[in-house]
Amino acid sequence: MTETPIPAVAELSLAFLGGTGDQGRGLARRFAIAGNRVIIGSRQAERAAQAATELAATVPDASLVTGVTNEEAAAAADVIVIAVPWEGHETLVRALGPALRGKVVIDCVNPMGFDKQGAFALPVEEGSAAQQAAALLPESTVVAAFHHVSAVLLLDETVPTIETDVLVLGDDREATDLVQALVDQIAGMRGIYGGRLRNAGQVEALTANLVSINRRYKAHAGLRVTDV
Repeated sequence: MTETPIPAVAELSLAFLGGTGDQGRGLARRFAIAGNRVIIGSRQAERAAQAATELAATVPDASLVTGVTNEEAAAAADVIVIAVPWEGHETLVRALGPALRGKVVIDCVNPMGFDKQGAFALPVEEGSAAQQAAALLPESTVVAAFHHVSAVLLLDETVPTIETDVLVLGDDREATDLVQALVDQIAGMRGIYGGRLRNAGQVEALTANLVSINRRYKAHAGLRVTDV
């Protein structure tokens, strides 16, 4: 019996929808440093182009970074990362269905609210943001990942590695293997399979706990999975 080969990911291009936000820009920056072509997406092409120009100045090869509209980014890239605020998640995913057809879509959106007591997880009818995306994108393969990675660290030019594990969840083994291999491209990160997509809800919700930890301890905490 042969082992499943690790997917070749070095040549893949990644689009970051909502990529002008801190999380999208931070992830795009780390993948560009790893050598992947990255495309910043935004509702406004000018805003995407400006974000790409600023980001390109922080990576070794500026030619790897471009910025276009969300729809153009979705159509052009091999793998898609949804990094919009929860409030705009359903609208964006629903609108870009045709452009995302047949592609692996990584959803890293955390449905969270904030009040005087701090961060808290929001209920999602489908169970999680990732499951909502899967329901809206029946012709795409949705994988949940990158929920617990600090945008501050991703963007910090003085931080060479991000020492954290990334839980990867999905219903398609080939797709989760692909995303785990992508995670492993980023220095310090390790992709860990975390179960089927139906388990994404508690992973997204855990982000509220990490926000509380970070506020209390003035940190940028991530996760490490032991004995794996």
